[in-house]
Amino acid sequence: MVQQEALQIEREQARSHVPLVSLSDVALTGIYEISKILTAPNRLETTLSSVVNLLSSFMQMRHGVISLLEDDGIPDITVGGGWNEGTDARYRARLPEKAIGQVIATAVPLIAENVASHPAFSAADAQALGASEDTRVSFIGVPIRVASRVIGTLTIDRVWDGRSVFRLDSDVRFLTMVANLIGQTVQLHRVVSRDRERLMAESGRLQKQLSELKPSSVSRERKRVYVDGIIGDSREIRALLDKIMIVAKSHSPVLLRGESGTGKELIAKAIHELSPRQKGPFIKLNCAALPESVLESELFGHEKGAFTGAVGARKGRFELADKGTLFLDEIGEISPAFQAKLLRVLQEQEFERVGGSHTLKVNVRVVAATNRNLEEAVAKNEFRADLYYRISVIPVIVPSLRDRRGDIPLLANEFLDRFNRENGRDLQFNQDAVDVLMGCGFPGNVRELENCVQRTATLAQGSAIVGDDFACRHNECLSALLWRSPADAPQTRRPMDIPLPVMPPVISGEAANSNTASRLPPLTVPVPAPAPAVPVRSAIADEDLNERERLVDAMERAGWVQAKAARLLGLTPRQIGYALKKHDIEIKRF
Repeated sequence: MVQQEALQIEREQARSHVPLVSLSDVALTGIYEISKILTAPNRLETTLSSVVNLLSSFMQMRHGVISLLEDDGIPDITVGGGWNEGTDARYRARLPEKAIGQVIATAVPLIAENVASHPAFSAADAQALGASEDTRVSFIGVPIRVASRVIGTLTIDRVWDGRSVFRLDSDVRFLTMVANLIGQTVQLHRVVSRDRERLMAESGRLQKQLSELKPSSVSRERKRVYVDGIIGDSREIRALLDKIMIVAKSHSPVLLRGESGTGKELIAKAIHELSPRQKGPFIKLNCAALPESVLESELFGHEKGAFTGAVGARKGRFELADKGTLFLDEIGEISPAFQAKLLRVLQEQEFERVGGSHTLKVNVRVVAATNRNLEEAVAKNEFRADLYYRISVIPVIVPSLRDRRGDIPLLANEFLDRFNRENGRDLQFNQDAVDVLMGCGFPGNVRELENCVQRTATLAQGSAIVGDDFACRHNECLSALLWRSPADAPQTRRPMDIPLPVMPPVISGEAANSNTASRLPPLTVPVPAPAPAVPVRSAIADEDLNERERLVDAMERAGWVQAKAARLLGLTPRQIGYALKKHDIEIKRF
């Protein structure tokens, strides 16, 4: 039979002058393509469905089904081509129960040239497969095995039209190879799943033990959590505090990720004070506040006469932080040239002072912080990949205030209590004021919230702070103009589910008419009526206004850090300082 089929194929191809295609080449190509699908990091059901879809490209078939069993023999997963959630039952209905049971019991492939006359198929099975007097349906089922144990089946069916020639022996060998690959993939998925469940159970057990501990550095009073000035009782802040207690015990570098104003310096100080280095010094440096030449001297120190003004030798921050912790804030802002110098110190814990030749050895734990997307900076070659991996040994995400809105009343009351003590007042928030705070986007996070409370408390006239006391109620708050309040979102979503955009820059001048301006979020408060027309100003006045707007725009984009804004405008920190004074621009401190 097999020889007759092969001869018939050769005759047909010779008759049509089509060169013979090696069946082994087709099978090898199919195995190669299927192996790529099986090694992709997808959900198991999606992977198996893709395999069935690809099978139809390499062999004649109508339907294909992969069925997997649990360890106790109960069906676990049943997928076919075009699988999606909830369709397992539809594919399972195509499986002939007796035939599948025979494949699983014997671990031997089953071939039925005509399911209507095969003893392993009942009349109901033949009907489910679409067989009838006019339609002849063939069936192939092969076992999916792991070692000697059958864990499932791979089956196909197809309709014979009286003209097609099926290579049953080649098809069975091909499907058996595919089934073996599937078996190894399923085994790997199950091992990973069991390990994940074990690790999650272990993590839950450790978290429970950790929650039962009451370290002396953490106290809870009126549902507030205090760790070196960190205030909050939300799930996010509790998870952060639990993590830093664990992280603090090691000596590994830590990278704090989070927006400006979230309290990364407080987290770094907490890590130091909870660590074995707590008796050592805690030294901090803002990398964005200094130009590169000064930054090198600040970090590594300098010898006498190393440069003009170096009248004596001076220790750098690394020396001062020996046997302690060095906090490098805004590390993402250092230049690529200086990144190479910093990398050597982090790797070897040794360096030379500027102008010196003597190598100094230190023992310093580095805690870095940034609000930049360092992964994107690495992809753009703006940040060294080796330095990224060196500082990001233990990444810690500091949540924004928007992600822990439940802590806003606690923080606001703490800041108001502090204001009352310093100013001899006895102010309180009423419910309307709390609602205003809960609806704010706070792009400046905790720092902005503190400033908002202090400004509002200073200007409040009554014995309590009410909603109308806030600047956003009078169109005087920049955040209110640029951020969308949760109250303005569609009612079908909860306020906590609304993704808030990154703080956009102030758009002014010609840029106000660009596409960028059209992407600004909707205003939170009504836009005031246009002001009456004013006399046309002189060219000099317009030039000053444009320069002032450029300064404000750069400062907004730099988070009101003068050194960063200077780099954006191509100025020195001194020049931008003069320009800010010239235009009487008040520096915002979040």
